[in-house]
Amino acid sequence: MRSVIKHHWGDAFQQPGFRLFSLASLMILFWAVFDGIISYLTPLLITQRGFSKTTMGIIYSTSSIAGAIFDFILSKFLQNTHFRRVFLLMFALCAGYPFLLWKSNTAFVFIIAMAVWGLYYDLMNFGFYDLISRKSKINDHCANSAIIEIFKCVGYFIAPLSAGILIIDAVVGAAPFWAAFAFLFVSFLFYLLLTRIEKKQKSQVPEEKSYKQINVLRELHIWKKIGFVIWPALVFTALLSIFDAFFWTVGPLFSQSFPTFEDYGGLIMSAYTLPVLITGWTVSKLTKKFGKRKIAFVSTALASLFLFPLAKTQNPYLILVFILISSFVGSFAWPAIKGSFADYITEDFKYEKEIEGLGDFATNFGYILGPLLAGILSDKLGNSSTLAVLGAIGAIISVILLLAGTKKIHLPQRA
Repeated sequence: MRSVIKHHWGDAFQQPGFRLFSLASLMILFWAVFDGIISYLTPLLITQRGFSKTTMGIIYSTSSIAGAIFDFILSKFLQNTHFRRVFLLMFALCAGYPFLLWKSNTAFVFIIAMAVWGLYYDLMNFGFYDLISRKSKINDHCANSAIIEIFKCVGYFIAPLSAGILIIDAVVGAAPFWAAFAFLFVSFLFYLLLTRIEKKQKSQVPEEKSYKQINVLRELHIWKKIGFVIWPALVFTALLSIFDAFFWTVGPLFSQSFPTFEDYGGLIMSAYTLPVLITGWTVSKLTKKFGKRKIAFVSTALASLFLFPLAKTQNPYLILVFILISSFVGSFAWPAIKGSFADYITEDFKYEKEIEGLGDFATNFGYILGPLLAGILSDKLGNSSTLAVLGAIGAIISVILLLAGTKKIHLPQRA
């Protein structure tokens, strides 16, 4: 893997902060295994406690509602907060969350647990961006971010396999929780090493950052203007978030569909997360030739087609193959659309905060709507047919966006 990374981001490995970002990558990797195991256990545990899949979807979606609220709050209070303190608070919440989840028996307590989940995930993102901005030069931001993201993807690939093996007879016991704690503890050890090395290194930006406060109504007006221009990317971002939410909501439940195949849900989720580790290295070549949005829309449309057969497929191995192919074809979409957002920001850096805010809003909207729809459909149609319906939704929206949203756009001039 290292040789491939060096080929694409060789400059990043030559900078003085290489040790720092190596430790950060390992910290995020083990944290992602912890979070992935907890994410896998959550829908299983909620249904295990007697809630319907519809109720489970509603409860699950509250984590993203809480995340959207915390996005706004944290952006106001953590703008000058060092990533060391942000990550420390994140680890404290991570350590408490599994206990809260395990003890939850009522919808209200589960919703509180989901709020904690949404908060610690937001803290991870804030700490991640602060680390990148403080400890790397602006030309290295993309490279360092990409390297850490790859390690995070590896963690989310390992997590469902680990969880699936540790769940016996589709019943969530204590074993996967202890495994999650073990990965979290290793992640915390890398955090301690990270802070020790970081204190010896000079920041690449001033310690006190300057932020201009903007009137809320004025900000909403700017959001409206920009959103009208980049709406295809926003709709597509919401669609991809819905896709991801569907799989993380329904995927673990597949182990209940095939009780003799105990770790099947884990295989489903690993098949879903694996392809991005392979295709992520080649997407830039395709987008340079065909365009970022076109690649994103086409890959998702094709990926959606491979979900159609799931409605009539009862063989677990065939389901696994269809999901693997679908995920492989669709894995070009996320990096391609993220590249589009980077292009919008590059066109006019004065709109950076607005574009990032709109992107976050679209993402949160998808993660709110996704679990809700997945839970309802899974109750009515079953797990396989739910993913087939997702394929129909994805194909229709992707084709509409392909026809309407691949023309070159220009952001409005700031008054």
